[in-house]
Amino acid sequence: MPYEKELAAAKKAVTLAARLCQKVQKALLQSDVHSKSDKSPVTVADYGSQALVSFILERELPSESFSLVAEEDSGDLRKESGQDTLNRITELVNDTLASEGSNSFSTLTTDDVLVAIDSGKSEGGSVGRHWVLDPIDGTKGFVRGDQYAIALALLHEGKIVLGVLACPNLPLASIGSNQQHSSSNEVGCLFFAKVGDGTYMQALGGSTQTRVHVCDIDNPEEASFFESFEAAHSLHDLSSSIAEKLGVKAPPVRIDSQAKYGALSRGDGAIYLRFPHRGYREKIWDHAAGSIVVTEAGGIAMDAAGNPLDFSKGKFLDVVSGIIVTNQKLMPSLLTAVKEALNEKASSL
Repeated sequence: MPYEKELAAAKKAVTLAARLCQKVQKALLQSDVHSKSDKSPVTVADYGSQALVSFILERELPSESFSLVAEEDSGDLRKESGQDTLNRITELVNDTLASEGSNSFSTLTTDDVLVAIDSGKSEGGSVGRHWVLDPIDGTKGFVRGDQYAIALALLHEGKIVLGVLACPNLPLASIGSNQQHSSSNEVGCLFFAKVGDGTYMQALGGSTQTRVHVCDIDNPEEASFFESFEAAHSLHDLSSSIAEKLGVKAPPVRIDSQAKYGALSRGDGAIYLRFPHRGYREKIWDHAAGSIVVTEAGGIAMDAAGNPLDFSKGKFLDVVSGIIVTNQKLMPSLLTAVKEALNEKASSL
């Protein structure tokens, strides 16, 4: 099967990265929140996750030329002020590799970790193979003790061919607005999809996989929708205007990160709307894994003008106004409502 060994390597890498992140989130030490120039909290786990994924992929797929497009670089860690953080990351990465159970990993040095982090400097593009990683998608959710995801995808000749999403705090049971009470309270999901092969979910650390599918609701009034938890990440007022036009009755489910794509892929909600503030450019790692998880589960991801998402143009994902995700039946009416709401917003400015 094509991409079989790549998918196995990606699942292993993301599962180990999730283990590291869970350990850090449990003991979110004050010194672990590291401020980047744009002031979003970047944690020890962010760097550790990227180092682990990079290291595992290169180790599991040694014969391939390795290209990784990822969010972090080691610049801050190479400064004197970053030495303590770097030592802590290196210790965490080694502890996580040791916990994997096989004795085949030699202890990594701080230099090994810096090199692994900086493997993520690729620009991507439409030629060849590029791994695309967000080591912690939803850092604010992570810091709050809430939803976040480790999101990894493979881009081949400009198309996403596989995606893996680890959502360590997402319940295995549905989080849809009408199914709040479940007898199962187990959390931690791994979603994965390969082009032409469907989308599957398993417990993080488990092995039993279940094929998942987006919901088949065709009446917008019965639909519920997801949006970003942080108002800074998406225009909530625009989303509510669209929901009103569709006749959506349920309140929005607001959660951080690409966990929304995972939840949507198994039918927890019907629609995901993301409308960033003017001037913001989407990055490919924020949507690459999530989009194939949804599309292989029978959904559609587009920009607000109805164009397919194009991941072949480098690090940025240029979209018209925003990103809308739903099932095949709801997309026509959703697109109409989105265009109306955007036109009203434009004329009121």
